[in-house]
Amino acid sequence: MKELPLFSSLSKALSSLEGEDKPCVSEHSVSGGCISSTSVLTLSSGRRILMKKNKADVLGMFQAEASGLKELAQTEEGPRVPAVLACGIDESESFLLLEYIEPGEKGENFWEDFGCSLAKLHRNVRSKYCGLAYDNFIGASRQVNSITTGWIEFFRDCRLGFQIKMARENGLIDKKMQTLLNRVMDRLDQILIPCDDEEASLLHGDLWSGNYMCGHDGKAWIFDPAVSFGHREADLAMTELFGGFSSSFYRGYQKEWPLHPGYHERKDLYNLYHMLNHLNLFGGSYAGSVLSLARQYS
Repeated sequence: MKELPLFSSLSKALSSLEGEDKPCVSEHSVSGGCISSTSVLTLSSGRRILMKKNKADVLGMFQAEASGLKELAQTEEGPRVPAVLACGIDESESFLLLEYIEPGEKGENFWEDFGCSLAKLHRNVRSKYCGLAYDNFIGASRQVNSITTGWIEFFRDCRLGFQIKMARENGLIDKKMQTLLNRVMDRLDQILIPCDDEEASLLHGDLWSGNYMCGHDGKAWIFDPAVSFGHREADLAMTELFGGFSSSFYRGYQKEWPLHPGYHERKDLYNLYHMLNHLNLFGGSYAGSVLSLARQYS
């Protein structure tokens, strides 16, 4: 992971951006931060930036987020990504400063253009290997990105396997659930397909309706990533998990880079990873969802 230079205080980070000793004029909290507190800073120049803050020991999460945003910004044809400005620790708190995106109204072609731009990201930023050079986070959970040559092996070991092990250690899996999950793991070779042309796509990794917005330019902006290289179907499946994406989004994606037949039969299996993560993060209320998906593929 190529780390940002770390600032030893918020004031030093802001001064580096504005060239003034006391550049911050005001701060107001905004909604949207599930893990960290989020606020908008207005600087003396009138510029606004987004600040995320958390405990000092969460600095690694902010560093991984910053690196993920930079990964997603590799192609100008993909969805827009806020620029990373600074990262550091201010006394007992860590912080991440990002470009502030002014909200806008969705135009007639917003959803189709969004789907098309995601397909371009997936097609233009690719790797011969699945995973990533560093681990990161999916929500507050560690996300293991060990480099592997094949998607099915990666999904088995680094996605389902890691979450199942964590849930077992947390006492969240009983014998019935473990039996079903074992059957799913044994059948992955029969259900999943390799990456396109044996090249993995760069994935946002946590692309649900809370991690995109329409900017003032009318374009889709994506944030809060959990990036890795893998099968592009996994990103599409996540957009369907909690709803909120228009059918035009999928038409735009398919028009730009059609999916292989059988995606709709595979998509829920990708989301078993996210349901297991929710089980680990939030407890037994997600056990029913895990069991339902495990039965579907066991």
